[in-house]
Amino acid sequence: MEKIRIQKLLADAGYCSRRQAEKLISDGKVKVNGHPVKLGDKATLADLITVGGERVYLPRKKQYRYLMLYKPRGYVTTTSDELNRRCVMDLLEDVEERVYPVGRLDKDSEGLLLLTNDGSFANGIMHPSRHISKTYRVTVRPDVTEEQLIALSGSMELDGKMTQPATVVVKTKEPGRVVLLMTIHEGKNRQIRRMCESVGLEVACLRRISIGPLKLGMLKPGTYRDLTAEELRAIRNAMGTGETAAPAKNKGRRR
Repeated sequence: MEKIRIQKLLADAGYCSRRQAEKLISDGKVKVNGHPVKLGDKATLADLITVGGERVYLPRKKQYRYLMLYKPRGYVTTTSDELNRRCVMDLLEDVEERVYPVGRLDKDSEGLLLLTNDGSFANGIMHPSRHISKTYRVTVRPDVTEEQLIALSGSMELDGKMTQPATVVVKTKEPGRVVLLMTIHEGKNRQIRRMCESVGLEVACLRRISIGPLKLGMLKPGTYRDLTAEELRAIRNAMGTGETAAPAKNKGRRR
């Protein structure tokens, strides 16, 4: 039986993303047949893999789910939270598969969030080399100047590194508030908020409205749906994978 890197097995099983699996391995929480493993080790579908003492079941035939969720404000983007805050997984109680978020939105932000149990798909979306665009509708206060718009559109330093240029469009202007459409091609922690704060703008509301060709559309806060075959094909093309694997059949997916 073919041996596969353990982080890929965990991701393909829908336990977590490949990046999260690598951290679990580095932290010494993963064992194969009772023995601790390290990054780069491999296993087969027949091996017994545990994470923190919990067995991970490796299905021989994977049923993938690709979900689009409208994350409301006040929810954290994680599968569980030690502070007992509301998690996005609380909105997916009737999803049978063990899915996990692709990337994140901070607690005070809302909008489009993808979830899946396909580790390769998630890795492709998040990998910096893919340059998948993300567009946000950002309400800022009190007003925005031409100089601020130029600064937001250009590269700026965050975490000691320069960001990629962004696309910034003024959607509406009212006394004391401006609505911007901001598109970035990377995913630094709280990037949009920090960009706005760095030029002296207060973010009153932040909503992600698209990821690549996938649009939030008319989805209501707290609800989700499966990606259509056309949407899945479009996002794979944006990633440059060209893969055409079909998602699992929909099963009572709206809330």
